[in-house]
Amino acid sequence: MTVPAPDPRVVREASLRELDRLRLPLPPRQYPLVWRAGDGVALRSTVELEARTAVLNVVLARCYGMPPQAAMSWLLNARLVDAVTKPEWQFVIGGKGDRRALALHLEAIYGLTWLLGITHHLEPTEPATDKLVDLLPDLPRAETMVRWRSRTLAAPRDAATAAAMLDRYYCLDWAYQEARRRRVPLPGMIDSHAVGQRRWALEWAVTFIGPYHGAPRGWEEIDLST
Repeated sequence: MTVPAPDPRVVREASLRELDRLRLPLPPRQYPLVWRAGDGVALRSTVELEARTAVLNVVLARCYGMPPQAAMSWLLNARLVDAVTKPEWQFVIGGKGDRRALALHLEAIYGLTWLLGITHHLEPTEPATDKLVDLLPDLPRAETMVRWRSRTLAAPRDAATAAAMLDRYYCLDWAYQEARRRRVPLPGMIDSHAVGQRRWALEWAVTFIGPYHGAPRGWEEIDLST
């Protein structure tokens, strides 16, 4: 459901206060807003969020030794084959791709579970909780998608709250990369790669309606270059 997006400047001020609290560099004044006043905002459906979480969980499992046949079988039984991107499919089936880069998707999963209301916070100084794996489909025990959904009982965030978190991570992504460039100490236990993964999940999940926004982008189409 699309609702009015919150005032982007008020949200940006809160994001900058968070950077200041963390003693991170602040982006320049011309750093663009994620949306404009008058835009609408929506969160992708619970079904889409759950599907993306489950697919990334399978990709992560393949990084750590899940056999390709078992991975393919689980995806088929869960009816999630259409939710797998081409690069993901190439990795799941044939092991083609950067395994270390794909393993970073744990932090993207963390962002998705926050959006689903399965995890309670997305603190930029802390890595994904140790208990995150317990909140995902139990692949070694072949837990079904239906069983996982009934066990987790997702309660997705409202779109305005999700948009504010997106703006925060949009600014954090810039700040962490700038801190690395300047060799400024980071405020916690995660680095710019983890922040980027969380932003990736938020950028994909939060969609805007307005004159300067196109159709929602696919997972592989998310641009983190700005």
